[in-house]
Amino acid sequence: MSVSIERVSWAGWPNSYRVTNGEAELILTSDVGPRVIRYGFVGGQNLFLELPDQLGGSAEHEFMPRGGHRLWSAPEDLTRTYAADNFPVHISIQGPSIEATAPVEPGSELRKQIRVRIAGVGSGVTVMHRIENTLAWPIDVSAWALTMMAPGGLGITGFPPRGTHPECLAPTHPLVMWAFSDLSDPRWTFTRKYMLLRQDVTRPEPTKLGLFNEQTWGAYLLNNELFLKRYDADRSKEYPDFGCSYETFANGTTLELETLGPLTRLGPGEKLEHTERWTLHRNVILSDLDDSSLDDVLLPIL
Repeated sequence: MSVSIERVSWAGWPNSYRVTNGEAELILTSDVGPRVIRYGFVGGQNLFLELPDQLGGSAEHEFMPRGGHRLWSAPEDLTRTYAADNFPVHISIQGPSIEATAPVEPGSELRKQIRVRIAGVGSGVTVMHRIENTLAWPIDVSAWALTMMAPGGLGITGFPPRGTHPECLAPTHPLVMWAFSDLSDPRWTFTRKYMLLRQDVTRPEPTKLGLFNEQTWGAYLLNNELFLKRYDADRSKEYPDFGCSYETFANGTTLELETLGPLTRLGPGEKLEHTERWTLHRNVILSDLDDSSLDDVLLPIL
């Protein structure tokens, strides 16, 4: 198969770009962004959320979630993190790669870029995120890659390798809560090896947890199709939010799979990069929410 990239109209944005190898496809917006608004098999469902009342819009003064996959900065801050990304982005196409570069964000003074490269065969995609500091002084910042998933599915992530006591005495990773986290919420399921969060449109209250895993990954199962994103974290570096490389959030609208890069001191004009690897998987049937059933589905693709 060969990769094609073409400009298309999508959801009211006339200057969007479709990237496909004939099996999988992505849609990137350029009227706003940078943002990947669709990822799925050709002719199939969009695994990413699309918020109908925000599609096709631009030039709004406040941040608009819209859906899809975006790049934020951490730690979370109302001014820097929620800077509006409602302006046109510059598109550069190089072979099977497309690069979307935003103007400097008013309020944060950061310049963000997402580069997407799809494999020639299969569904594999490499997504590189870049943040540039355009301020005249250094800042401490982390790349925060958020994927908003279509409603009704199941989010899954794994803990670092398990062990036994007293052979393993040292703690292995943090499990981080927010003030609105509720471990009694029935949307959560915990096994020895996995943490699962169900998106439920009837439960609008937000919930969130985070953790650290050197082999960070998050998956989302919807209608027997699985989206998987992976990222290699570095234990020797400091991460935001009490040391999280992965966070997951849900409310009544969506479920988010979020990876975070290490906290980095960026001097004026300096950049950081953060790379995720995406795949899609068909005919995924999860018989139960236990370690054995999850291993059967996940271990062959991780």
